[in-house]
Amino acid sequence: MIYGFPSKKMLLIAGPCSLESRDLAMRVAERVAEIGRKYCDCLTVVFKGSFDKANRTSLNSPRGTGIDEGLKIFRQVKEAFSIPVITDVHESWQCGAVGEVCDVIQIPAFLCRQTDLLVSAAHTGRAVNVKKGQFVSPKDMKFVVEKLRQSNASEIWQTERGTTFGYGNLVVDMRSFSIMSENKAPVIFDATHSVQLPSAAEGVSGGERQFVEPLALAAIAAGADGLFIETHPNPGAAMSDAATQLPLENLENIVRKALAVRAAR
Repeated sequence: MIYGFPSKKMLLIAGPCSLESRDLAMRVAERVAEIGRKYCDCLTVVFKGSFDKANRTSLNSPRGTGIDEGLKIFRQVKEAFSIPVITDVHESWQCGAVGEVCDVIQIPAFLCRQTDLLVSAAHTGRAVNVKKGQFVSPKDMKFVVEKLRQSNASEIWQTERGTTFGYGNLVVDMRSFSIMSENKAPVIFDATHSVQLPSAAEGVSGGERQFVEPLALAAIAAGADGLFIETHPNPGAAMSDAATQLPLENLENIVRKALAVRAAR
């Protein structure tokens, strides 16, 4: 088990939106691993990255390394830094190959109700992190969790990533953490996707990075078990989610503050 429930530790899933390249992944993973070692008594870290950004606003947007190169990079990260890794899948056939390498399989928000995908992910024997769809109420996540539970998922995580609020905007309902915790599975807050302005920047998603920290701390105060943070050494040059990724140099500061908030709960 990667992260027991309940746990005295906070869970941190962190890494770039897209793996982009081996060099980028190794650079970010090294920093995530360093933070994990520094706060090992109260923090469990998982390195994240996407090998395929299948849900892009424009057909012309770059999609990433692809599954073969992506899984090769994840193997290198695990060997170099001895930390668990997570990536998202979009089609059932991907689960088997991803499950051979990655410790956690992630179900994207838009696909959280796709039964065959959930079942395939559960059958790998890996932990499954499912993001709550922007269109799904926190109460309805019990049905998603139950699909995974009945499919014998080894470990189930739930992630709040904001709810559609009109066009091109998201809002975070802080009640979600208490409601979703009733499913007896850890609840994580996606602090960077929740500040997106979806499809609001002429063919790409915009965002309001300045709200990442206050929302992250509020979520921990409201009962979240962990944080999901996309981070990049130079967000402005990132292949995807350039408007919301956290500068890598700022990651430890938010983690330190979040741990203090968690300790005060």
